[in-house]
Amino acid sequence: MRLFTELPLDEIARLEALRGSEINVAKKVLADAVTRLCHGADAATQASETSRRMFEEGEAAAGLPTVAIEGDLLRQGLPLPDALVASGLARSKSEARRLILGGGVRVNSSNVSDEAMRLTDTDTEEGVIRLSVGRKKHVLLQPEP
Repeated sequence: MRLFTELPLDEIARLEALRGSEINVAKKVLADAVTRLCHGADAATQASETSRRMFEEGEAAAGLPTVAIEGDLLRQGLPLPDALVASGLARSKSEARRLILGGGVRVNSSNVSDEAMRLTDTDTEEGVIRLSVGRKKHVLLQPEP
């Protein structure tokens, strides 16, 4: 934090003393400070609010990229690797399979390790399916009628 932020040293010392799940407070402060330095105060505020709504409230955050998919594909069962490619989260089906098998894919809030998984209507939450790869790549799949 001393290298990547302009936080006062006493604030850094307070954050360094955090342990266990409290360490997440320090992570949020660091992310906010770095985003503020690189992109400005407005971008930091927006990123913080989006993260809070998505990860703390479980809300499908507005501002996430949305990809329309045919409702018929979900009714038939859309293979997860195909969905990852269609959403732009993977460049190929083989890359999608590697991501799934490596534990880097989530559907809504659940980790997925089955490369044969098919997305269906039952996977929608609030009318969308949230696909995530890693911690930073998120897309909402919006079924069309």
